[in-house]
Amino acid sequence: MNTSKKATILVVDDENGVRQSFNMVLKDIYQVLLSASGREAWEILEKKKIDIVLLDIMLPDANGMDILQKIKEMDPNTEVIMVTAVKEIQTAVKAIKLGAYEYIIKPFIVDDVLTIINRALEKKNLIEQVIYLKDELNRYGYFEKIVGSDKKMLGIFDLIQSICDSDGAVLIQGESGTGKELVARAVHNQSSRKNHPFIVINCAAIPMTLMESELFGHIKGAFTGASSTIMGKLELADKGTAFLDDIDCLDVNMQAKLLRVIQEKEFEKLGSNKVIKTDVRFVAASNKDLPDLIEKGLFRGDLFYRLNVFPIRIPPLRERRGDVELLLQHFLDLHSRRRGRPGRSFSREAINALTEYDWPGNVRELQNLVERVATITKDSVIGLKDLATLSIGRKHIKDMPLKEAVNAFEKQYITEVLESVDYSRKRASEILGVHRNTLLSRMTELGIKE
Repeated sequence: MNTSKKATILVVDDENGVRQSFNMVLKDIYQVLLSASGREAWEILEKKKIDIVLLDIMLPDANGMDILQKIKEMDPNTEVIMVTAVKEIQTAVKAIKLGAYEYIIKPFIVDDVLTIINRALEKKNLIEQVIYLKDELNRYGYFEKIVGSDKKMLGIFDLIQSICDSDGAVLIQGESGTGKELVARAVHNQSSRKNHPFIVINCAAIPMTLMESELFGHIKGAFTGASSTIMGKLELADKGTAFLDDIDCLDVNMQAKLLRVIQEKEFEKLGSNKVIKTDVRFVAASNKDLPDLIEKGLFRGDLFYRLNVFPIRIPPLRERRGDVELLLQHFLDLHSRRRGRPGRSFSREAINALTEYDWPGNVRELQNLVERVATITKDSVIGLKDLATLSIGRKHIKDMPLKEAVNAFEKQYITEVLESVDYSRKRASEILGVHRNTLLSRMTELGIKE
């Protein structure tokens, strides 16, 4: 797929003949904007997203080198190709050091110009892909596919197939650990956007003071410590899908700003007034009762209705016990493949006991249990005796008040996760799906010592 056809190129040259020559060569392939001066060029750059700038070194009102430096400070991902009438090695070297991609000498050869532009766009696209892939690597977990044969899950599969050709927003609701991100990825992977980015925005893990910058990006100098221009998640998600996990954690002000993006399909970087158009499908998730939050004034009703075009409710694991055996074997097989071990299995007694368990942590808890017992147990068959760590089940907590039962389970569960990662708070918080500060707070409240 050639995405370069949609690229926007700005030609900055005081000679009308040169501008029109570039326009004739490029207009059938790219969107071309023309500027006769540095001032005019800067007005365009502040208002529009430009992919490539063809920049004359000598302008009547500005030095091309100065404009080059300002462009790279404003947006390092904008590629600049310098245009000069004289081949001066020192000038060319200086331009490259300042961040120019290449330089073109007048009079130019059409094929050379097209080749240089294509290479510059390939570099730009590659950089954006690397940023995206780094984000994905940081987010990647052990899930590889949705596992389930329960009729409720089959209904979700059918719904995903039905909505895949729509760009309507999706709201996924379900308890913590049910696999909301996995369903969001399935929505993306079944859609026409599947070859474009799937960007995860964990609203619970990002401090509210940084949320606007995280979503929209910022320009250099936008705030103290903003030493360079950064692309936001929504810019990275262009033509793809943005997954807003734990959207209930957004404060009301950010909810209003997000609503505007969904409605207008545009936003500005923090510190900039340049409007950036975006083509993003929004998928949001929450484990809270959003209508209840609306009544309490903690969530905007208009945002809820914008996101709730296609609602998906994921049932907790206790409501689809028939899938427990499938999930146990699935995660056990994954563990064996990663460790290069031969296939293993759970005994029938172990499966029966685990099927009866209520799984308050849902699929994530089951996954962590398999990881733990599969690592510790060396036998080819994992039996009931190997499940001693799962000591708090329904029989043990049925006579406790609800709050005590929840705290008892949470204390043991957090302790077991911490033990499995040698008390690494960073790794434990990733497994538990909470911020490290939240984990530390709960450890203190529950009396968990390292």
